Amino acid sequence: MAADYADFAEKPDGPSSSDDAMCSSARFAAIRSDGFTLLISNHEQNAMMTHSVPGEPIMRRAELRVKSHWEQIVSMPALRRHRWTADEVRRLIDERPGMSPRYELVDGELLVTPAPSDRHQRIIFRLAFWLQAYLTREKLGEVRLGPGELPLVSGEHYEPDLFVLPVVDGRLRPAGDRNFSPLLVCEVLSQSSSRHDRITKRRAFQRNGVPEYWIIDGDAEAVEVWHPDDERAALVDERVLWQPHGATSAFELDVRALFAAVADDAPLT
Repeated sequence: MAADYADFAEKPDGPSSSDDAMCSSARFAAIRSDGFTLLISNHEQNAMMTHSVPGEPIMRRAELRVKSHWEQIVSMPALRRHRWTADEVRRLIDERPGMSPRYELVDGELLVTPAPSDRHQRIIFRLAFWLQAYLTREKLGEVRLGPGELPLVSGEHYEPDLFVLPVVDGRLRPAGDRNFSPLLVCEVLSQSSSRHDRITKRRAFQRNGVPEYWIIDGDAEAVEVWHPDDERAALVDERVLWQPHGATSAFELDVRALFAAVADDAPLT
């Protein structure tokens, strides 16, 4: 489906041409633009219909109900998408009442994500805890959590669930330092963010040279691992190994242990 057009086909078991003429005023039109759908119904505008059958009494102004599988959807060009700017997004962030929703800007597209679920937070905090222990031992980096901003490219705005920034000679970078490239970016999938995490942001992270990007799928209990030149993700449900440049050993993520640790009634460890 193209980004600015709805691509709908007529149902194969739809009505005849005479039925089309009779029922057209009760049909719906759909316009899709960047994930948003606008439904326009003549029924909602009080466009009532009359229909007479020989031998049956005529009911004036009676509504003709159309079977849902007879419904035809018209493909129509959508209005041009608004291209958001970084200043507009920062204004939204300044005006939000708390830490959510999360606003991100990728190639002029505004991505809005609601507050994370309890399980989502458990997953990302457990991963952050394990990662920071490894990074401290290796004196390599610092874990940051969303909605902290990842300064990836000018004119855009990213707030991933987790990212790792490098330290300088084993010491933390100055607060507010934006001159760095992340070692790792991680997102936990949610129903509202799946398309953005897997497509929109993944392409941006690859395009901007993020060396490793993890997408944690809580439903599948697996991790998708992406690198800049990958055309397909490596789907891992056992162990993920990550050894950033300069590390003397690899970080080993036991995927099954991660999900066991965040399950309901799991013991604190």
